[in-house]
Amino acid sequence: MPLPAWIAIGLLLVVLVVVGLGALRLRAIAHRVGSFECSARPTGAEQASWSLGIAHYGVGRIDWWRCWSLSLRPARSWRRQDLVIVSRRPVEAPERDLFLVECSYEGTRFELLMSSGAYAGLASWLEAAPPGRRGVVV
Repeated sequence: MPLPAWIAIGLLLVVLVVVGLGALRLRAIAHRVGSFECSARPTGAEQASWSLGIAHYGVGRIDWWRCWSLSLRPARSWRRQDLVIVSRRPVEAPERDLFLVECSYEGTRFELLMSSGAYAGLASWLEAAPPGRRGVVV
């Protein structure tokens, strides 16, 4: 076999390994108890694209992973005591019941797009925080 064919086969194998590892990572994160689909973008950037992701409830925090990444660490992590839901509104989407949720975390505002069930879980999780927190959910 000529050298260019071996190079093409090698590159194809590398691509297949990377895609396979990404798929395994995504499956592992998505199948954890307490995980839900959740897209994110900065507030006020209506033209900005959504970053698809999966959020997971941890002990006192929510970790958020990008879907299209190989990183084993979350892209963002929000502590329960500093996360505040500023507003929420339903989004018109065919065959999906979605909410656009505006949040504030340490003075930074961002938007999350999630299903109504995921929003109910997030609101309940924030409201179930230890005593002393008020006004964290709209």
